[in-house]
Amino acid sequence: MGSCFSVRIKAESPLHNGVNSTYGRKDGNLSSSSSKFSSVPVPSTPRTEGEILQSSNLKIFSCNELKTATRNFRPDSVVGEGGFGCVFKGWIDEHSFAPVKPGTGMVIAVKRLNQEGFQGHKEWLAEINYLGQLEHPNLVKLIGYCLEDDQRLLAYEFMPKGSLDNHLFRRASYVQPLSWNRRMKIALGAAKGIAFLHSDKAKVIYRDIKTSNILLDSNYNVKLSDFGLAKDGPTGDKSHVSTRVMGTYGYAAPEYMATGHLTARSDVYSFGVVLLEMLSGKRAMDENRPAREQNLVKWLKPSLASKRKVLQVFDSRIEGQYSLSAALKAAYLANRCLAVEPKLRPNMNEVVGMLEQLQDSDDIGGSLNSGNGTRIEKAASCPSPSASHFNT
Repeated sequence: MGSCFSVRIKAESPLHNGVNSTYGRKDGNLSSSSSKFSSVPVPSTPRTEGEILQSSNLKIFSCNELKTATRNFRPDSVVGEGGFGCVFKGWIDEHSFAPVKPGTGMVIAVKRLNQEGFQGHKEWLAEINYLGQLEHPNLVKLIGYCLEDDQRLLAYEFMPKGSLDNHLFRRASYVQPLSWNRRMKIALGAAKGIAFLHSDKAKVIYRDIKTSNILLDSNYNVKLSDFGLAKDGPTGDKSHVSTRVMGTYGYAAPEYMATGHLTARSDVYSFGVVLLEMLSGKRAMDENRPAREQNLVKWLKPSLASKRKVLQVFDSRIEGQYSLSAALKAAYLANRCLAVEPKLRPNMNEVVGMLEQLQDSDDIGGSLNSGNGTRIEKAASCPSPSASHFNT
C-alpha cells in the first residue's frame, strides 16, 4: 500500500510530513460490532509524560521477536511511512504472540521509530499510555511494544482495508470509489470513536483527526489510530488545555491555531473537515488545485449553506447514490462542525446522533434520479434542516 503525505504543524519546528499508516486488523478479542469498551480513571500524571503506565493488556516484545515477525523489517513488508517512521507487516501466534511464518497466525502492523524523524519518545509513549489504557470498538488495538536501547516499536492489530485516505484519494484502476452508504458508515464509526474519547470515561482530546488516521477492517469498520498527539482534556473548572500548536494543516481548528487553546470542540472541527472530504472526494489541502481552491474549507464551506450550490460540493463519483434530503442533512452537519465559533459546533454525541438518524432513515440509500431520469426524494425518518439553515 502506498502512503501520501500531509503537512503537520509542530511549533518551534520546521513544517514536516505527517504519518499515513495504512494498516490494521480485526482481532478476535475486539469485535467491531461490539459495544463493549473499558477504561481506567485519567491518571494525575499526563499520559504523554514520564513513564509507561502499567497495563495488563500489553505484550512487551523483544526487538528480536518483532524483527523476526516482520522478516527482518524487509522493505517489501512496509505498509506505511510517515513522521514516526516505517510501518511493517508481521505475523505472530494468536495466543503466545511469538513470531511465526508469514501467512500463518495473526497479522500485525509494527511501527518502528525513526531516530531522525519528527516524532520521538514522547509520541511513542503517548501511544502506549492511551491505547494501553483505553479500549473501544472504534479504536485500533495496540497489542504490545518494544523498548530496547534506542529501539522503540509498537505492534498493532492489522487493518486489511488500510486508511480512509487511500480509499478516498488514490486514483488507481483497482481502487473502487467508496459508495455513499459506505462513506456514511465510516463517518459514523469515526464519530463514535471520537465521542468515546471525549466521554467522562476517557477525557481525551485526539488532536490529529484526519483521513490517514482512520483505518478500516475487512468490513470497512472504523478504527482510529495514531495517538501520538493526543492530550488529556481539561480538568476541574478549566475550559481548555494550553499547548503548543501541533496537528495537520487543513484539519486544525482556527481558534486552536491562533491561541494554542485546545478543547473537545477542536476535534469536532477536524471531524468536520474529514466529513467535507468524504462528501466532496477532495483533500483538505491540495497545492495542485487553483490558489483559491487549495484550502478545502475556505473553498467549499460557503456552498454548504447554499441551497443553490450545496450539491456542487458532492463527489461526482457517487452521484445518484443519495437523496436530496440525505445530501442536505450531511452538508448541514459538516457546516455546523466547521463553525468558526466553537460554541456553535455540536458535541460529538450530537454528531453521532445525527449520523445515526441518517443511517436509520430511508434516504441513506436513496437516489436523486430513477432509472428513467425522474427526480426522486425519499422520505426521511429524521427532520430535514429547515430552509432557514440555507442561503439562497
